[in-house]
Amino acid sequence: MHSLPFVLFLAIVAMTLVITYIAARKTNSASEFYTGGGGLTGWQNGLAIAGDYMSAASFLGIAGSIALAGFDGFFYSIGFLVAYLVVLYLVAEPLRNLGKYTMADMLASRFPERGVRGCAAVNSIVISIFYMLAQLTGAGGLIHLLLGIENKTAIAIVGVLMTVYVIFGGMRATSWVQIIKAVLLIAGTIVLSLLVLAKFGWSVPHMFDQLQIVTPLKEKFLWPGNKFKDPLDTLSLNLALVLGTAGLPHILIRFFTVKDAPTARKSVVSATWLIGIFYVMTMFLGFGAAAFVGHDAIVAAQKEGNMAAPLLAKALGGDFLFAFISAVAFATILAVVTGLVLSAASAFAHDIYNQIIKRGKATEQEQIGMARYASVGVSIISIALALFAGSLNVAFLVSLAFAVAASANLPVILLTIYWRRFNATGAMAGMAAGLISSLVLVALSPNVWDPEAGKAILQGAPLFHLKNPGIYSIPIGFLGAIIGSLVSKKPDEAKFDEILVRAHTGMSHTPAVDETEMVSH
Repeated sequence: MHSLPFVLFLAIVAMTLVITYIAARKTNSASEFYTGGGGLTGWQNGLAIAGDYMSAASFLGIAGSIALAGFDGFFYSIGFLVAYLVVLYLVAEPLRNLGKYTMADMLASRFPERGVRGCAAVNSIVISIFYMLAQLTGAGGLIHLLLGIENKTAIAIVGVLMTVYVIFGGMRATSWVQIIKAVLLIAGTIVLSLLVLAKFGWSVPHMFDQLQIVTPLKEKFLWPGNKFKDPLDTLSLNLALVLGTAGLPHILIRFFTVKDAPTARKSVVSATWLIGIFYVMTMFLGFGAAAFVGHDAIVAAQKEGNMAAPLLAKALGGDFLFAFISAVAFATILAVVTGLVLSAASAFAHDIYNQIIKRGKATEQEQIGMARYASVGVSIISIALALFAGSLNVAFLVSLAFAVAASANLPVILLTIYWRRFNATGAMAGMAAGLISSLVLVALSPNVWDPEAGKAILQGAPLFHLKNPGIYSIPIGFLGAIIGSLVSKKPDEAKFDEILVRAHTGMSHTPAVDETEMVSH
C-alpha cells in the first residue's frame, strides 16, 4: 500500500465526513432530509446534478471502453449528453411544478391512488439498486488498484461510508459532496486531457493518425463496429441512454432541491454545459490510455478497462497524479452512491411507509427514522449484488439501468403531463410492463448467458439476442400505459386541465414543505 494514495484517500473520506457532520446539524425535518430544504441555487444544483451524472461509468467505464474499442466507446458519451435535452425540454419544469419530494409525488398530483404511488416507489428502488451496482463495481476495482485492498473489502468500505452519509446528512450532505466532487473531477479531467494533447503536440489530427498505428485495432480503432457489431443493439443502447436520464430517480429528485421551476431549468442548463465539457474530454482520456498505457496493461489491471483513466494518470503524471485521479474517482463513486441510496430510501420512507402504510400521517421523526432504516437495507442489498458483478464494465451496467428507467418511468412521466386520456390503471400498467419487460430481457440476454464458461454470469445460450433491451422494452412500457388506459374508465378531464396548467406555469404550486410542518405552523 503506497503512502501517497492512502493519504489522499483518507483526505477525501475526512472531507466528506466533515460535510456530513455539518449537514447533520441542520437535518431535523423531512423537507431537509429529502430535499435539503429546497434552498440550492441554480448553479449549485447544476453542479450537484453534474456530480450525480459524472459517475464511475463516465469517468472509469467510458474511458476504458474508448481505450479498448475506440469509436464505439464514445457512444456512451454522446448518449449521456444528448439525454439532457430530453430532461430540459420535457421533464424538468413539469416535474418541479407537480412534485414535492419524489417522482411518485408528481404522479400522485394527478393520480392519488395508492397503487400508482406504490409502483413508482418500487421502480425507483429497483433502478437505484441497478445503477448502484455499477458504482460499487467501479469502487472495488479502483480501491484494489489504489490501496491493494481486496475487491470485496473495498465494496464493503464504500457501502458503509455511503450509508453513513445518508443516515446522518440527508440531501444537504449529499448535495455538497456532489458539488465538491464535480469541481475536483472536472479539474482532474482537464489536467489529464491537456497532458494527452501535449503528448500529441497539441494536434488532434496527429493524435488520430498515431492511434491508427499504436493500437492493436490499427485503422479500425476509429471505425464503428469494434464493440457494437449489431446495428440493432447499437440503436437499442442509444435509445436507452438518450431517454433513460429522464427516468432516473436520483436525477429526478434533484429538481426538488431548488425553490421553483425556473431555477430547476437553470440547473439543467448549467449541468448540460458542465457535462458536455466533461464528455468531450473522455475522448482524450480514452485515446490517451490507448496510446500511452496500452491495451495489454489496461486489460491486465481490469479486463473490462475500468482502470484506464487512473493508469493514464500514472503514465503521464507519475505517482502523485495517479493518487489524485484515483482519489477523485473514489470521491465520484462515494457521491453518486450516496445520491442513489437517498433516492431509494426516500421512495420507501416517503411513498411506501408514509403515504401508503401510514396514509400520510407519519410524523417527521418517523419518516426520517424509516428513511434511515431503508438506507441500511438498500445498502446491504446493493453490496450483496455488487459482489457478483465485479467483472462487468461499469458503463455497460449503467446502460442497463438507463434501459430500465427509460422503459418503466419515462412513459408514465410523459403521459401524465401530456395525455388527457391517461389514467391510474394505465400508469400502473405502464410502470409494471416497462419494469418487468426490461428486467426479463436482461436476464435472458448475452450479458447473463454465454455458451463459453467464464464469459458471462451463467453458461448457456441466450434466449434474447440483444445486450441492451431498450428498443423492445421502451415501446412495451408505452404500450402498457396506453392499452391500460384505453381498456379502463376515462379519467377526470378537469383534473388533467388543472395538471396541465400547473405543470407548465407552476400556478397553485407551493414550495416543498411537509404536511406535518404545515400543521405545526
